[in-house]
Amino acid sequence: MANEDDQNPSLTILAQYTKDLSFENPGAPRSLQARDKAPGININVNVNANPLSDTEFDVVLSLSAEAKDGDKVVFATELVYGGVFRITGFPQEHMLPVLFIECPRLLFPFARQIISDVTRNGGFPPLMIDPIDFGQMFAQRLAQEESRSSLNS
Repeated sequence: MANEDDQNPSLTILAQYTKDLSFENPGAPRSLQARDKAPGININVNVNANPLSDTEFDVVLSLSAEAKDGDKVVFATELVYGGVFRITGFPQEHMLPVLFIECPRLLFPFARQIISDVTRNGGFPPLMIDPIDFGQMFAQRLAQEESRSSLNS
């Protein structure tokens, strides 16, 4: 029976953690005054994964958001949110998609809530980041790496 269980794909979250969190409100308290228009918000997302053992991986989701009114920063926040995952039974060719699509997909709702809370606690309306298509991000990353390797050859 143990051999059958070893062959069944399994993805388990062993731990989740905030590695780094920052929030800046450089213009406070003036930045909290009513505005004629909403500030422009730029959001960046990155995913990294590192093996901890043959079956355990540290997957880190980095989110940053900067709100600007013209060239003035209204607020800026950065979050590095991680999870330790045990991944077993997947074919080797599925490991990168599991690490870079499925794992961040599981982490995202928690990271989104932290960003929402920190912007609200900073005196602004909560920033609710739209859902992220990690599959598309992964495909773009593969395409960039392929174009880099073809330039270097």
